[in-house]
Amino acid sequence: MRVIKRPARIAVLQHDGFDILVNPAGRRERAWGPFREMDLDAFEGTFAKLWGYTNSISLGAPHMAKTGSIVLVSGFPARKASAGTAAVAAVGNAVEGFVQAVAVDIKPRRINVVSPGMIDTPMPRGAGAQREENLARMTAKNLIPRAGTADEVADAIGFCLRNDFVTGTTVDVDGGALLP
Repeated sequence: MRVIKRPARIAVLQHDGFDILVNPAGRRERAWGPFREMDLDAFEGTFAKLWGYTNSISLGAPHMAKTGSIVLVSGFPARKASAGTAAVAAVGNAVEGFVQAVAVDIKPRRINVVSPGMIDTPMPRGAGAQREENLARMTAKNLIPRAGTADEVADAIGFCLRNDFVTGTTVDVDGGALLP
Protein backbone atom coordinates (compact mmCIF):
# COMPACT_ATOMS: atom_id res chain seq x y z
CA MET A 1 0.00 0.00 0.00
CA ARG A 2 1.03 3.56 -0.59
CA VAL A 3 -0.57 6.84 0.39
CA ILE A 4 -1.68 9.18 -2.38
CA LYS A 5 -2.03 12.84 -1.39
CA ARG A 6 -4.08 15.38 -3.36
CA PRO A 7 -4.61 17.99 -1.95
CA ALA A 8 -2.47 17.84 1.16
CA ARG A 9 -5.49 17.42 3.48
CA ILE A 10 -6.86 14.38 1.60
CA ALA A 11 -5.18 10.99 1.83
CA VAL A 12 -6.32 7.67 0.39
CA LEU A 13 -4.66 4.34 0.92
CA GLN A 14 -4.15 2.74 -2.46
CA HIS A 15 -5.49 -0.77 -2.29
CA ASP A 16 -7.06 -2.12 -5.46
CA GLY A 17 -10.27 -4.01 -5.18
CA PHE A 18 -11.99 -2.56 -2.11
CA ASP A 19 -15.78 -2.79 -2.31
CA ILE A 20 -17.28 -0.01 -0.22
CA LEU A 21 -16.70 3.72 0.17
CA VAL A 22 -19.01 5.58 2.55
CA ASN A 23 -18.34 9.26 3.10
CA PRO A 24 -20.64 11.02 5.59
CA ALA A 25 -18.64 14.28 5.28
CA GLY A 26 -18.13 14.64 9.01
CA ARG A 27 -18.92 17.67 11.07
CA ARG A 28 -17.57 20.92 9.71
CA GLU A 29 -18.66 24.45 10.29
CA ARG A 30 -21.40 25.44 7.89
CA ALA A 31 -22.72 28.88 7.09
CA TRP A 32 -26.22 29.51 8.45
CA GLY A 33 -28.39 32.59 8.48
CA PRO A 34 -29.90 35.08 6.06
CA PHE A 35 -28.03 34.98 2.76
CA ARG A 36 -27.84 38.77 2.38
CA GLU A 37 -26.11 38.98 5.78
CA MET A 38 -23.88 35.95 5.28
CA ASP A 39 -20.12 36.13 5.14
CA LEU A 40 -19.44 34.86 1.61
CA ASP A 41 -16.18 33.26 2.73
CA ALA A 42 -18.24 31.19 5.18
CA PHE A 43 -20.68 30.36 2.37
CA GLU A 44 -17.76 29.18 0.22
CA GLY A 45 -16.32 27.25 3.16
CA THR A 46 -19.56 25.27 3.42
CA PHE A 47 -18.61 23.75 0.05
CA ALA A 48 -15.69 21.92 1.72
CA LYS A 49 -18.17 19.05 2.02
CA LEU A 50 -18.53 18.85 -1.76
CA TRP A 51 -14.78 19.13 -2.34
CA GLY A 52 -14.20 16.34 0.18
CA TYR A 53 -16.66 14.18 -1.70
CA THR A 54 -15.17 14.92 -5.11
CA ASN A 55 -11.68 14.13 -3.84
CA SER A 56 -12.72 10.88 -2.16
CA ILE A 57 -14.44 9.71 -5.36
CA SER A 58 -11.62 10.86 -7.65
CA LEU A 59 -9.01 9.14 -5.52
CA GLY A 60 -11.02 6.14 -4.38
CA ALA A 61 -13.17 4.98 -7.33
CA PRO A 62 -10.26 3.94 -9.56
CA HIS A 63 -9.11 1.52 -6.85
CA MET A 64 -12.52 0.01 -6.17
CA ALA A 65 -13.70 -3.36 -7.39
CA LYS A 66 -15.91 -3.07 -10.49
CA THR A 67 -18.83 -4.17 -8.28
CA GLY A 68 -18.03 -1.51 -5.68
CA SER A 69 -20.58 0.81 -4.11
CA ILE A 70 -20.20 4.39 -2.89
CA VAL A 71 -22.60 6.23 -0.57
CA LEU A 72 -22.44 9.93 0.27
CA VAL A 73 -24.65 11.80 2.75
CA SER A 74 -26.55 14.99 1.94
CA GLY A 75 -29.54 16.46 3.79
CA PHE A 76 -33.15 17.45 3.21
CA PRO A 77 -32.45 21.21 2.83
CA ALA A 78 -31.16 20.30 -0.65
CA ARG A 79 -34.79 19.98 -1.72
CA LYS A 80 -36.70 21.81 0.99
CA ALA A 81 -34.75 24.85 2.07
CA SER A 82 -35.93 27.15 4.80
CA ALA A 83 -34.86 30.60 5.86
CA GLY A 84 -31.18 30.70 6.75
CA THR A 85 -30.18 27.51 4.94
CA ALA A 86 -28.98 28.90 1.58
CA ALA A 87 -25.41 27.61 1.90
CA VAL A 88 -26.38 24.16 3.19
CA ALA A 89 -29.16 23.81 0.58
CA ALA A 90 -26.81 24.82 -2.24
CA VAL A 91 -24.19 22.29 -1.18
CA GLY A 92 -26.83 19.55 -0.81
CA ASN A 93 -28.11 20.29 -4.31
CA ALA A 94 -24.56 20.14 -5.62
CA VAL A 95 -23.89 16.81 -3.89
CA GLU A 96 -27.07 15.24 -5.25
CA GLY A 97 -26.38 16.55 -8.76
CA PHE A 98 -22.79 15.34 -8.53
CA VAL A 99 -23.96 11.81 -7.65
CA GLN A 100 -26.28 11.72 -10.66
CA ALA A 101 -23.58 12.97 -13.01
CA VAL A 102 -20.69 10.89 -11.71
CA ALA A 103 -22.74 7.65 -11.67
CA VAL A 104 -22.41 7.63 -15.46
CA ASP A 105 -18.64 8.18 -15.30
CA ILE A 106 -17.78 5.50 -12.73
CA LYS A 107 -20.05 2.68 -13.90
CA PRO A 108 -20.23 -0.26 -13.32
CA ARG A 109 -19.40 0.93 -9.79
CA ARG A 110 -22.47 2.36 -8.09
CA ILE A 111 -22.87 5.66 -6.26
CA ASN A 112 -25.85 6.93 -4.27
CA VAL A 113 -26.62 9.56 -1.69
CA VAL A 114 -28.62 9.24 1.52
CA SER A 115 -30.44 12.40 2.55
CA PRO A 116 -31.34 12.52 6.26
CA GLY A 117 -33.86 14.84 7.80
CA MET A 118 -33.51 15.94 11.40
CA ILE A 119 -31.57 13.16 13.12
CA ASP A 120 -31.00 12.83 16.86
CA THR A 121 -27.21 12.95 16.85
CA PRO A 122 -24.76 15.37 18.50
CA MET A 123 -25.17 17.69 15.49
CA PRO A 124 -28.36 19.50 16.64
CA ARG A 125 -27.36 22.00 19.28
CA GLY A 126 -28.69 22.26 22.78
CA ALA A 127 -28.71 20.14 25.91
CA GLY A 128 -31.28 18.38 28.05
CA ALA A 129 -34.87 19.59 27.90
CA GLN A 130 -33.95 22.50 25.61
CA ARG A 131 -32.47 20.11 23.06
CA GLU A 132 -35.58 17.88 23.21
CA GLU A 133 -37.80 20.94 22.72
CA ASN A 134 -35.69 22.04 19.72
CA LEU A 135 -35.92 18.58 18.10
CA ALA A 136 -39.68 18.44 18.73
CA ARG A 137 -40.16 21.90 17.24
CA MET A 138 -38.04 21.11 14.17
CA THR A 139 -39.90 17.87 13.44
CA ALA A 140 -43.46 18.85 14.46
CA LYS A 141 -44.63 19.24 10.82
CA ASN A 142 -43.05 15.96 9.64
CA LEU A 143 -45.44 13.17 8.75
CA ILE A 144 -43.52 11.17 11.37
CA PRO A 145 -43.20 13.91 14.03
CA ARG A 146 -39.94 12.95 15.68
CA ALA A 147 -36.25 13.08 14.96
CA GLY A 148 -34.78 10.07 13.20
CA THR A 149 -32.00 7.93 14.61
CA ALA A 150 -28.48 7.26 13.42
CA ASP A 151 -29.48 3.59 13.03
CA GLU A 152 -32.25 4.57 10.61
CA VAL A 153 -29.76 6.49 8.48
CA ALA A 154 -27.31 3.58 8.69
CA ASP A 155 -30.06 1.24 7.44
CA ALA A 156 -30.52 3.44 4.36
CA ILE A 157 -26.77 3.47 3.74
CA GLY A 158 -26.77 -0.32 4.05
CA PHE A 159 -29.64 -0.54 1.54
CA CYS A 160 -27.65 1.51 -0.98
CA LEU A 161 -24.58 -0.66 -0.46
CA ARG A 162 -26.45 -3.97 -0.79
CA ASN A 163 -28.90 -3.25 -3.60
CA ASP A 164 -27.12 -3.85 -6.91
CA PHE A 165 -29.94 -2.19 -8.88
CA VAL A 166 -29.69 1.28 -7.30
CA THR A 167 -27.28 3.92 -8.59
CA GLY A 168 -27.29 7.68 -9.09
CA THR A 169 -30.20 8.16 -6.73
CA THR A 170 -31.07 9.86 -3.47
CA VAL A 171 -32.67 7.89 -0.65
CA ASP A 172 -34.54 10.09 1.81
CA VAL A 173 -34.63 9.26 5.52
CA ASP A 174 -36.56 12.26 6.73
CA GLY A 175 -39.79 11.23 8.43
CA GLY A 176 -41.74 12.77 5.57
CA ALA A 177 -40.15 16.21 5.98
CA LEU A 178 -40.13 16.76 2.21
CA LEU A 179 -43.86 16.21 1.89
CA PRO A 180 -46.46 18.94 2.46
